[in-house]
Amino acid sequence: MNPGSKAPVQSKTAAVPGVRPVRTAASLIVLRDGAASGRGLEVLMLRRAEKEADQNSGASVFPGGTVDTHDPAMHASCCGLDDAAASLRLAVPANGLDYYVAAVRECFEEAGLLFASDVSDVPGALVPLDALPDSERAALRHAAEQGSDALLHMCRERGWQLAVDRLRYFSHWLTPPGMPRRFDTRFFVALAPQAQTPSADTRETVECLWLTPVEALSEQRALKLMNVTRRILEQLRSFDTAQACIDAAQALREVPMIMPRVANGKTGRQPVNPWEPAYEEVGRLDPDGHGQCHHTLEPGLVVRLSPHVLRVTTGAQAECNSYLVGGGEGNAWALIDPPADAAALAAVHAAAPGEIRWTLRTGDAAQGASDVLDLGGSTLKAVQSSGVNAWLLEEERMLFSGNATRADIARLPEPIDWIAPAQGFLRTRAEPMQPLLKPT
Repeated sequence: MNPGSKAPVQSKTAAVPGVRPVRTAASLIVLRDGAASGRGLEVLMLRRAEKEADQNSGASVFPGGTVDTHDPAMHASCCGLDDAAASLRLAVPANGLDYYVAAVRECFEEAGLLFASDVSDVPGALVPLDALPDSERAALRHAAEQGSDALLHMCRERGWQLAVDRLRYFSHWLTPPGMPRRFDTRFFVALAPQAQTPSADTRETVECLWLTPVEALSEQRALKLMNVTRRILEQLRSFDTAQACIDAAQALREVPMIMPRVANGKTGRQPVNPWEPAYEEVGRLDPDGHGQCHHTLEPGLVVRLSPHVLRVTTGAQAECNSYLVGGGEGNAWALIDPPADAAALAAVHAAAPGEIRWTLRTGDAAQGASDVLDLGGSTLKAVQSSGVNAWLLEEERMLFSGNATRADIARLPEPIDWIAPAQGFLRTRAEPMQPLLKPT
């Protein structure tokens, strides 16, 4: 998500022809409490260098990058956390400690902050890098940036250990399908080390800023923010102090993976997050991320939801939907919830691929002469239960629900996989993921 364009790195996903590989990555969100009274929590933001073919070019991000092939060798040089405990925390079978190592290493390379302790010095205290001569600090950082096992040799020679126990697992994001490069990224939070001053490396990063989340999100700052960065900053905005965020991360029992999707709309191609209305529909219609779906509904928009279902959006403000269901033998169609406006109704008829033989409405107390309609290979069944008056396309388990609430639909005994509402997008029966992760 925030990883730089460093290469080459090990991919934990086997390459498949025509499928973009997913690279494992880690990012460290460094926090502190502002020195000025009342500023509260501040987060370290890095501005990435402008580079071609880099989807994060010029963006303001947290330090981070891909897991390196040399990171597993650092396990013996970590303190306070072993691979078994790290893997359990990240819910992976093994090599969970690789992510912690990568987060520490990338933070040192990109921001000049090293989460490491001197085993011969004060127990648990982090190395005071600012006490070293400038030339020595620069040499250590340059060596680590070479992407070899320099960090391993540095720790062994100086008696340092990576203080991975200072990191708290906070968030897990997977880049949407269809993006040029995809990353499976674990985000950690940690308090900024004392006696260390962050600085850009001038190669991957060109600026370091301590900002409150509100400042980082403000239109006045006009930072270029990737979707994941913006959403995490919105989470951080709810914490008054850096320690409060650390404590909340420690209290999280599980950290679900969040994978946005991409879709088109009036504002162009945009990420759609799991808690947004269009998410489930985009996943059904465009699972590979070709950008063929919409994240907004507009009057006159016709969408084929399946070989047997078309949706026509007719309401300018209310996003009212009419559905055409059929297309089987004889190419006969049923129109569910026709619009009252004559022009809109004409548009629905124009969108029909064949004859509209039945006109049905949700919410009717009596659906008509028959409770079951044979559409020439597919079947519409009237559903009248628990206050819900709807139509069910049995073969696809798709319910045309009208204005029934999700709670109303949850009480229905019929097997339902998809809900086609009178307003909004196609969705599943389950509750959507919540926008912000909270401790339990």
